[in-house]
Amino acid sequence: MKLAICPGTFDPVTNGHMDVIMRAAKHFEKVVVAVAKNPEKAPLFDAEERVTMLEECLADKDNIEVIAFDSLLVDLAHEYGSCAIIKGLRAMSDFEFEFQMAQFNRQMDEQIETFFVMASSEYTYLSSSGIKEVASYGGHLRYLVPESVEKRLLEKFGKGREKPEAAGKE
Repeated sequence: MKLAICPGTFDPVTNGHMDVIMRAAKHFEKVVVAVAKNPEKAPLFDAEERVTMLEECLADKDNIEVIAFDSLLVDLAHEYGSCAIIKGLRAMSDFEFEFQMAQFNRQMDEQIETFFVMASSEYTYLSSSGIKEVASYGGHLRYLVPESVEKRLLEKFGKGREKPEAAGKE
């Protein structure tokens, strides 16, 4: 079976992440979306919350599995029998970092290939940190993240939107 690992922090998952995952799933029999625990990044959502958000967003996709991991990516690939790592790229700055990581992974196991998937043009500006900033001010996240993720973000920051019918009423 041709299996690919699509790793990331996904704090939170954006529509850009979803785009890369869905496009990868068209080319591999199975895609394992691997949520890095990565406490050094001080994530807003813990690993279990991030896994749950992704599972909700991908519930109808039979060839996608979501897991959390806290190990070397190559070790995870070995555990799952993966032949590929999928990484999304938005800009040259992403490429520089991801290229370096791909070289590390290749040194550890040259049988595992890294495939770079260019972000669709409508998502090249999206970043999880930008999403969190918008959410912290209660901004609209429609078209930036899945609806269930927007709800969780606004709850996390204690920012709810007034219902349109309630706006302007005393």
